[in-house]
Amino acid sequence: MSRKSKLTYIGGSLPLTIIREDDQFIAYTPALDISTCGSTFDQAKERFGELIEIFFEELCSMGTLEDVLEECGWKKINKPEQRWIPPAVISQTTEEIRIPCHG
Repeated sequence: MSRKSKLTYIGGSLPLTIIREDDQFIAYTPALDISTCGSTFDQAKERFGELIEIFFEELCSMGTLEDVLEECGWKKINKPEQRWIPPAVISQTTEEIRIPCHG
């Protein structure tokens, strides 16, 4: 008889940026450098939630969770309980740019 492992969930927060490209909404987190899209804002957010769940399930099943999080700049905290802290977004702004073009 096989025994299924019990899933545990760790709470936290991730920075999430949603941008619009034509008729698509792109949901992106720099904390994991992953993105997904949807045809509406809400669909992009919903798909992002699904992506995060699949992403972490795969990391856990492959045994690479700690390696990937460390590579993405996350910090492991051991006290008072073990948890992971994503890199902090310090600022997100819109900058005016000038693009040189030969015309």
